[in-house]
Amino acid sequence: MNPDFIKYQAQTSPYPLGMEVSHAIGSYIYDTNDKKYLDFVAGVSACTLGHQHPRVNQAIKDQLDKYSHVMVYGEYSQSPAVQYCKLLASLLPESLNKTYLVNSGTEAIEGALKLAKRTTGRSQLISCHNAYHGNTMGSMSVMGFEERKRAFRPLLPDVDFITFNNEEDLQKITTRTAAILLETIQGGAGFIQPENDYLQKVRKRCDEVGAMMIVDEIQPGFGRTGKLFGFQNYDVVPDIVVMGKGMGGGMPVGAFTASAEKMDLLTENPKLGHITTFGGHPVIASACLATLQELTETNLMQEALDKEKLFRSLLVHPLIKEVRGKGLMLAAMTETAEITNEVILNCQDKGLILFWLLFEGCAIRITPPLTISEQEIKEGCSIILNVMDEILKKQQEV
Repeated sequence: MNPDFIKYQAQTSPYPLGMEVSHAIGSYIYDTNDKKYLDFVAGVSACTLGHQHPRVNQAIKDQLDKYSHVMVYGEYSQSPAVQYCKLLASLLPESLNKTYLVNSGTEAIEGALKLAKRTTGRSQLISCHNAYHGNTMGSMSVMGFEERKRAFRPLLPDVDFITFNNEEDLQKITTRTAAILLETIQGGAGFIQPENDYLQKVRKRCDEVGAMMIVDEIQPGFGRTGKLFGFQNYDVVPDIVVMGKGMGGGMPVGAFTASAEKMDLLTENPKLGHITTFGGHPVIASACLATLQELTETNLMQEALDKEKLFRSLLVHPLIKEVRGKGLMLAAMTETAEITNEVILNCQDKGLILFWLLFEGCAIRITPPLTISEQEIKEGCSIILNVMDEILKKQQEV
């Protein structure tokens, strides 16, 4: 497939990994030579319940037998989407009770930014340096990494940046500010957690000046940090929560949730304040509902914290400076990007899938399915350590 893959399908980089996928099940992906790979990436945090989870698959099949797309979003009442939004509201703080379903995380960011401007009547948006919120034009405008934006300017005006965990920078949030948007745990920057009650201090500053607080849960969300959403670890309630990735159990989806009072502003002045054709698609919503039910009816979220402890106990090596993150959103940090590249590529050769982070070249992404077993964790970590031993031996020989 690879020649046609390169020739006909647009690429994101000059050097795609190019694995020819045959099938996937549980924690493993199989190539067309029937070689199996233990998946420590889960589609970049998207396959929350692993591959081909029976409950998700059955929900998709059952819905396909009933109906697929019937009308643009927001016109017809369709059971999967209604059930999903109702269940989600029951699991969130009281003020986060109405959800807009879209097709991806970046579209959800776009909708959240529009809602903040519509609610406050203000134009300034504040994001964080090294933040990543998606790649459409509005989301790219609040990406805190100029190298990735320069070729596409001009972008949205009136966007400013602060440094994550820098409390002095919070004074830049003023009565001009419509919203501050920040990841609960910074992803592309290196899985950086908030410190010293940082999120609570952001909340306090927003309340002081009437700005909205938007949290991006696209990566931390849906049990990956031990709670349904990352912000629930930090005793704070945002105005808008943005979600995606792990929400659909491997299906493409996004959403943003706010209070009914705020969300209803998108229905008039102007009407159709935000629209989508395929948002809330019944097949996708069925997968989302099954995923959320599985997460809330099992111990998978709590187990994510136990599995984090296991990872941390195993990933001890002279080439690992530290392990960052929380739950099953982890990054093993090496001294150089070259070491990280070598580990990731050599591990793939040995049957373990790892990946990079967007802006932190020294980070090895470890975001497996929440369903991964302890034995599979031990198996994968053994491969990592063996590869690192080989690299260390080569360094010492030089």
